[in-house]
Amino acid sequence: MMDDVPHENKGFFEERIGIISSLKAEGADIIPAHATRWPTYFLGGTALLTFVIQVITGILLMFYYKPTVDEAYASIQFIMTEVEFGWFVRSVHHWCANLFVIIMMVHMCRVFLTGSYKRPRELHWVSGVFLLIMGLGFGFTGYLLPWDQIAYWATTVGTEMTNSVPPPAFGEFLLHFFRGGENVSGDTLTRFYALHVMVLPIITALLVVMHLVMVRTTGISNPVEK
Repeated sequence: MMDDVPHENKGFFEERIGIISSLKAEGADIIPAHATRWPTYFLGGTALLTFVIQVITGILLMFYYKPTVDEAYASIQFIMTEVEFGWFVRSVHHWCANLFVIIMMVHMCRVFLTGSYKRPRELHWVSGVFLLIMGLGFGFTGYLLPWDQIAYWATTVGTEMTNSVPPPAFGEFLLHFFRGGENVSGDTLTRFYALHVMVLPIITALLVVMHLVMVRTTGISNPVEK
């Protein structure tokens, strides 16, 4: 049978796939009316947007960045001065990383103050904490990639902190794991690059999917009544 819905108001793909109408239906199911009136309820989606922007700009930067001791700093300078709009892409990547952490912290404050972490949403909070840790991990591992003096010494101090993790043998293991040796070197740069562009993005993407599935399952909490 022919579809009774008129086709003249639909685009080619929408008529055949119906993505937009499906998303509208999903949104109506999981987003309560109060969430559209309180700006703080958009913080989770905003954090996700900044993460997507980081992924896109990070991929663009990977086309030109060279993760070696001899070429890392020069490749950053090349991106900033020679690549068309390279300075813009790197700046967006840098500031979205900061925004991701800030928005996540504000979002978690909202969740805590409104009691949205309570049953049955305890795992929402747990996954959110891990997402915040991932954001901090992105910032820490990405800070070394320009391979300048500030990045080198900041990483030296940051990795040295792991040596204080008890018991001493475990702290020493973490120190060597992150540095790839006794001191910050080319091995450290390689490890941080691998963590920054592969390990952390994969873990973060899995956590985001898990977080969204749980939100879809339990819905968005109501604000605290006064």
